[in-house]
Amino acid sequence: SRRHKLYREELNLTSPAAPLPLRPEASWLQFHLGISRDGLYPRSSPTINRLLRDMQDFTTISADYSQDEKALLGACDCSQIVKPSGVHLKLVLRFQDFGKAMFKPMRQKREEETPEDFFYFVDFQRHNAEIAAFHLDRILDFRRVPPTVGRLINVTKEILEVTKNEILQSVFFVSPASNVCFFAKCPYMCKTEYAVCGNPHLLEGSLSAFLPSLNLAPRLSIPNPWIRSYSFDGKEEWEVNPLYCNTVREIYPYSNGNRLLNIVDMAIFDFLIGNMDRHHYEMFTKFGDDGFLLHLDNARGFGRHSHDETSILAPLSQCCVMKRTTLLRLQLLAEPEYRLSDVMRESLLQDRLAPVLTEPHLLALDRRLQLILKAVKKCIDTYGEAKVVANDTTQLEAPASDRVKLST
Repeated sequence: SRRHKLYREELNLTSPAAPLPLRPEASWLQFHLGISRDGLYPRSSPTINRLLRDMQDFTTISADYSQDEKALLGACDCSQIVKPSGVHLKLVLRFQDFGKAMFKPMRQKREEETPEDFFYFVDFQRHNAEIAAFHLDRILDFRRVPPTVGRLINVTKEILEVTKNEILQSVFFVSPASNVCFFAKCPYMCKTEYAVCGNPHLLEGSLSAFLPSLNLAPRLSIPNPWIRSYSFDGKEEWEVNPLYCNTVREIYPYSNGNRLLNIVDMAIFDFLIGNMDRHHYEMFTKFGDDGFLLHLDNARGFGRHSHDETSILAPLSQCCVMKRTTLLRLQLLAEPEYRLSDVMRESLLQDRLAPVLTEPHLLALDRRLQLILKAVKKCIDTYGEAKVVANDTTQLEAPASDRVKLST
């Protein structure tokens, strides 16, 4: 700490200017006010494009560890954890207008695939997967992934110089290649080998907009009924029992309403991105049991384009139900003139870190989409379309009473 203090004094690092007062038109606030029971934002929302630009352009005024890392520093039962947390470093960056975003730095080059022998719970977290997941979620018209954008961060000026966390300050160092690096501070398995480094200062990463605070818009975190075993040799019931869905259907709220259909939507989304790490999901309590599921933490997607993990589709293949709106959207994206890979490619070009995905990952989306449609066809052939396809209707814009209320 003493050396770090001298280092800062030598560079004559100064504190940033005080943040500007909150403006009612601020993109962060307008994003939060636009959340409704239909999704995190309306289909045509100029606010989201403005928010993405602000996350790319606004000056960082503070940086800190996320709550996950802070909890780990205070209490860690290391016998229950199989992954080195240093590999999964993420930071909270703050901006003017009380803006806040989760920063996940680049860990893996785009052309690299996850090794075949990696378990999903020790896989890297990929910044480009977070960016691509947001674009795919918007293309599917789910609107359940928080707005996410790529950005080049100057780790010296935008993290080291603005953080007040002495622990975060203490893990910065200069590598033998003269690059500025930092790593997660934790009580186990954290080494300089796990550091992320600028080139020499610039580091690319993803920025995901924070949702409203829990005291303004409470959320529930609920275990996924199709949770995977987080051990090297364990199996969950759904992995060995093809009739597992019958058990799930007996449990409220999966016994009626939209919850099971939303679980299937989430499974389809995860299969397309190759995410096996969906152990929980979150919901806004305000919208009740039929509210939409938030698709958070997608950084373990897009790891292997050469492999399709069909077990992710277990909710669809075992329950044989799906929303009609979801099916129609998937069928449209399977048409040559609206091919999913083409739509994704065009959408991702809007991001400053483009190309976000390599071509094999884009083509894998088309292949996986066909596998989803084949699974639906098999269900329809077995049970009939009336029992498989749920006739949900596209709701009109939610009234003001259905929006998240933010108090001062």
